[in-house]
Amino acid sequence: MTAQVIDGKEFAARVRGQVAEHVAKLKADHGITAGLAVILVGEDPASEVYVAAKHRQTVEVGMASFEHRLPADVSEEDLFALIDQLNADETVHGILCQFPVPDHLNERRVVARIDPAKDVDGLSVVNAGLLASGEKGLVSCTPLGCLMLLRDQLGNMSGKEAVVIGRSNLFGKPMGQLLLKESCTVTIAHSRTQDLAEVCKRADILVAAVGRAEMVKGDWVKPGATVIDVGITRIPHPDKPGKTKLLGDVDFASASDVAGAITPVPGGVGPMTIACLLANTLTATCRAHGLDEPEGLTA
Repeated sequence: MTAQVIDGKEFAARVRGQVAEHVAKLKADHGITAGLAVILVGEDPASEVYVAAKHRQTVEVGMASFEHRLPADVSEEDLFALIDQLNADETVHGILCQFPVPDHLNERRVVARIDPAKDVDGLSVVNAGLLASGEKGLVSCTPLGCLMLLRDQLGNMSGKEAVVIGRSNLFGKPMGQLLLKESCTVTIAHSRTQDLAEVCKRADILVAAVGRAEMVKGDWVKPGATVIDVGITRIPHPDKPGKTKLLGDVDFASASDVAGAITPVPGGVGPMTIACLLANTLTATCRAHGLDEPEGLTA
């Protein structure tokens, strides 16, 4: 068996196209422009790249993009004053603070300061609680992206056995909750799970998110399973001195001989994250104005 490779880059482009259509309709029918505000503290090079990509894609789908750059030594008081200002701004429907932030700032306190209705990163305790209780909230972008890929690949997932490797608040727990909402039978595995390989081999849907390069081998995969690889590990490139190479948590070569479908690294889950950030901003905009949410772009 040779697995179908799930093209996250192509699917993310489709999602952005859907978002752009809805954004244009909001403008035409209601005079509303969805707005996303991004806060960058300091000058972390990787964060600069991510923020630039978010700005570009936000503008491309027709949304208003508000960038706020603060010095690395900004006080918590001044950062919170900006967040409060954005919370109150009716032209801003989504707010995110690019992480990591400098050590003197507490990421949990930063997230907690953002209005949960504008928390388009889906990181707040309030949104986590809404997801866990089956209520409407905003879902963390990477698990939402994985859910979209799975829906597109599998359609109805009811009754399927799903295993998520990783129990982080950022990904593993919300991913498990999303799969439960799809009526899957869900196991969340982790570093202390006994016979991890055997647990994984039961899975019709296997989602790996632990950050250990190529940990999941082909003989861990149930024949025909759908494998979603969320892990990213950067290593020195074996053939290109001075360059690096990205590896996922799954040994792609061996797993793709067994799986029915699999995401590559790079080009699988990664491109979905910003696409889902835009989808969350659209959802937040619709909710703020009491309008119907876009179908297929929410959990």
